This record gives sequence, C-alpha cells and structure tokens, in this order.
Amino acid sequence: MQRQLCIKLLSKIPRNASTTNTNSIFQPSYSSSFLKSNANPFYQQSISQHSSLSPSHLWKFCSSNGVSGSIRNGFFSSPVLARRSFSNVLSKGQSKFPVNGTVGTQAGRNFHSFDSQYRGWRSIFRRLTTDGVVIGLIVTNVAVFLLWRIASPQFMVKNFMISVDNFTSGRLHTLITSAFSHRDSWHLISNMVGLYFFGSSIGRNFGPEYLLKLYLSGAVVGSIFYLAYHAFIAPSFQRKQMGIHPSKVPGLGASGAVNAIMLLDIFLFPSATLYFNFFIPVPAILLGIFIIGKDVLRILEGDREVSGSAHLGGATVAALAWAQTRKGRFRRF
Repeated sequence: MQRQLCIKLLSKIPRNASTTNTNSIFQPSYSSSFLKSNANPFYQQSISQHSSLSPSHLWKFCSSNGVSGSIRNGFFSSPVLARRSFSNVLSKGQSKFPVNGTVGTQAGRNFHSFDSQYRGWRSIFRRLTTDGVVIGLIVTNVAVFLLWRIASPQFMVKNFMISVDNFTSGRLHTLITSAFSHRDSWHLISNMVGLYFFGSSIGRNFGPEYLLKLYLSGAVVGSIFYLAYHAFIAPSFQRKQMGIHPSKVPGLGASGAVNAIMLLDIFLFPSATLYFNFFIPVPAILLGIFIIGKDVLRILEGDREVSGSAHLGGATVAALAWAQTRKGRFRRF
C-alpha cells in the first residue's frame, strides 16, 4: 500500500518539481475517495511520514521498487503495466521501505562501517612507537635478506627487485618490496645503521607514523626515479649494461627510503656534527651536499653498481618534506 501511494504522489509532481514546495505536492487531492478519507489510517500515517521527503528522494524510493519503468511524466502508460507494477510492488512488502521516513539508511550504515575501520587504523598508528617502527623496518629488511637464501632467485627477482620490465609486466608491488630487499650483507648493514640513527631522530621529532610514511614515500619515489632513468635516460648513452638492455636491469635496496630519512634530518639540523665513514667529523650540511653531488655524478657516469637515480628520488622526498615543515605543515613533538 505504501508503494501504491508513492505512485500517486509521483503523479502529482510536475516535470520541473526540483524546487517545488513539497507541501503543495502532498496535498490529499487523489481521485480515490477511500484514500482521501480520514477513515483510512494508512493514508494519514503515510502522508505524515512522507511529507518531509523531497520529490527526488520519493522518485528514488519508487524507482528502487520497480515503478519507474512503468511511469512516463508521472502517469502510467498502460493499464496492464500499471497492474503489473502494483503486483510487483505489493509482493515485495516493506523490506526496503525507509524506517521513520529516513532515506539512505544503508548508505549510513556503510559510512559508519568505513568510519569505524578508519578509526581502528588510526588507533593502531597511535599505539606505534618510534623504536617499534625502526625495529620493525630493520626486521623486515633482514627477513627479506634471509628470504634470498631460501626462495628461488627467479621468484625474488620478479617480486623483490625493481625494473622497467617488472613494472610493465604488472608487478607494481616491486615499487615497495624492492626497498626492503638486499642481497649483499654490507649493503644491508650500511642502510640499517643509517635507518637506526637518522630514523630515531625523525621519529622523536615527528612521531612514528610520520617516520613510517617517510620511509614508504622514499621507497616509492626512489623506485619511480629508477624506472624513469632506466626507461628514458640510460638507453640514450648506454645500449646495454652487463649485456642486458637498461630496461631489464633490476635494482634493489633501501637506499632511496633511507636517503629520504637521512637527508631530511640533515636539512632540519644542518649545523649538527656527523661522522663521514664513521670516523671523520663534518658539518651535516656538507655531508648532505656531498651525498647529493655524488649521486648526480653516478648518473652522469652511468654507474652500474649504485643507483644514483633512486638515491635522488629519496632526496626529492626529503626536500619536499623539509619544505612542508618550513611552512608549519608538520609540527614537531
């Protein structure tokens, strides 16, 4: 009966009823004397419940129950279609009818579920600590390093190394997984030492969540720079690298991610004293200039061992993060 009423309500809506006063639409002006009668309690209840609905909401409600396909300009195009629509509507019952005239109940439930999940993730991030994030990143890198000793080389190359061939083949996850991958023990140790000292400093100043995002951002942007270099720059001056076309040369390592963390700390504290090669004390800013200059030189020389492009990707993330802190976007703890 409620869907029967909505059809009659729609018949009273003019074509340009988007701004029509709803009180004039829902006046009891139907041809059926029973529907207009005060003796019909359903009529009184339906009018009171639906008088606050806009024409667009009422149309959506009716169309969701199979009515809109049988209506043209507010009227039924055929008595046969009318009877069929009434029977379909009545057979569905009131399962889809909004409770207390509320439209979009299911959408509200979906939003509440999404909001609950978002708050759940936020609560997990709030429980993180700087030491926990640093140790977690180191353990993950060590685990992948050990995985190189267990899994097949083909599997590791396809899933834990970045290359133009991998990327174009749809293995997009290598943008991140390659930043947790090391085959050489000294490569792993040097990156993890830098991550421990500089990552702890960044985490103390900006929090563990910021540290984790900075690592992942450096990883992704470093991989993108690596891909851009081997896709567009390297082929122009070196056709083959170790007998392989530059687009197929794979790379791995956390250097891009660690560079983002290390250089941001240097940009924030340029006058601090750091130790070059763990022994020679130098101002932080000079060490930062040396690191960036060395990576540019690697690109120009076509270094086949160390990827200066991935390092510069991490440096770019550090520069952008430093610019945001200068604007007061991120406040220190």
